[in-house]
Amino acid sequence: MKSNKYKILVLSDLKDSSDTIIQTTANLAKFTGGDIDLLYVKRPVDIVESDNQLSSMRTINRDYLTSKNKIENTIKSIGNELSINYNVIYGNVKQTIKEHIETTNPDIIVMGKKRFNALNLSGDRVTKFVLKKYNGVVLIASNENVLEPSADLSLGIFNHASNEDLLKKLMAYTQKPIKSFKIQKSSNALEQDKSDDATLKDAVEYIFEPNDNAINNLSNYVLKNNIDLLCINRDNNDSNNTSVSGNLDINKMINKLNVSLLLTK
Repeated sequence: MKSNKYKILVLSDLKDSSDTIIQTTANLAKFTGGDIDLLYVKRPVDIVESDNQLSSMRTINRDYLTSKNKIENTIKSIGNELSINYNVIYGNVKQTIKEHIETTNPDIIVMGKKRFNALNLSGDRVTKFVLKKYNGVVLIASNENVLEPSADLSLGIFNHASNEDLLKKLMAYTQKPIKSFKIQKSSNALEQDKSDDATLKDAVEYIFEPNDNAINNLSNYVLKNNIDLLCINRDNNDSNNTSVSGNLDINKMINKLNVSLLLTK
């Protein structure tokens, strides 16, 4: 029988913020109904200091045990009610992630903010790589604040986020009303779109002019409204999946908006 559970892949760096991101992933699994697959990838060159093959293998084995223990301790702290599998792999970061995504076919990928993400090694640009190669839902989780499944969850929607099933699950834990954000020259199009969108029926709207300060203005209003999770529809991205609403760089949004971001398709 096919499982209706979401398959959630979390790409962890096992740094200081990793416990927060894994806890957010656990909470996401609880209120969407999902199983967690944790992937930690590390380049051997980052830990191996010797050309001696035997010495290198010992170093990798020690690092593997340390990483394994940290992951298992984090999983124990979360509880036993969730199904959490994990993999610790040493190799090419982007290639390993690509192969793992193709093999496991996750419904949601969770990552930390890239400025703190140890996977974002010089030249790797893993966040951008994942957004380019993966067309599903991506949660860019806050490194400071755990996303909690409670009635106080404040949900914002930018660009009419899609994936109606996931949004319905989130709205069951959402503080009303939802805040809707849009960057466009005229509000007429938004009013037309909203009339056909049940999720935005009672939403409070904020519309910003498309200019150089658009992302800054959006960021300020997201903070003023204490948004915990902003859902962004990236269906309008260019061929490199790096922009939303025409000329807005989604990587700039990820860097500027200091909240968890759910990028939907």
